[in-house]
Amino acid sequence: MPVKIRLQRHGKKGKPFYWIVAADSRAKRDGRYLEKLGIYNPNTNPATIELNLDGAVQWLQNGAQPTNTARAILSYKGAMYKNHLLGGVQKGALTEEQVEEKFTAWIEAKEGKVQGKVDTLAQAEADAKAKAFEAEKAKNEARIAANAPVVEDAAEDAGETPAGEEE
Repeated sequence: MPVKIRLQRHGKKGKPFYWIVAADSRAKRDGRYLEKLGIYNPNTNPATIELNLDGAVQWLQNGAQPTNTARAILSYKGAMYKNHLLGGVQKGALTEEQVEEKFTAWIEAKEGKVQGKVDTLAQAEADAKAKAFEAEKAKNEARIAANAPVVEDAAEDAGETPAGEEE
C-alpha cells in the first residue's frame, strides 16, 4: 500500500485549516487516513504548525512519500533533517548522540529565527499603532482648533462696542 504524507483540508470557506496525515495514496483528499501527524494553520502570521516529529520521521523511514507542501512543512519543522541524520546512523557514519546533538543545535537556531520574525512583526504592529495614534491626535487637535469660537477682539481693541450692544 503506497502511503503519502499530505494535507487534509478542514475549516470553512476562505479560512482553511489543515491536518497533516499519513494516508493511503488512493484515498480521497479529505477521506480516510492512517495517522494524524499534526496541524497546519496558514491563517496566522507566522503560520501555526504543530507536528508529531517522531511519528513523521517513522513514516518517512517506512517509505511514505510527502507531497510538495507536506515536504516543505516537514522540512521547516526538521523531520526531513532528522530522517537524513538517522539514515547516517543506519550507515554507520554517525552515532545516536551525534544525531541528537546536531538536531538540537538545528532546532535552537530555527527557533531563534522564528522568534526573530515574531518580534519583528510585533514591533511593526506597535509602530503602526503609534503612528496611527499620532495621526489621529493631530487630526483631533486640528478639528478642535477649527471649531473653537471666534472672539471678536478687534472691536474691543478699537474701543467701539459691537453692534447691538448698549452701554
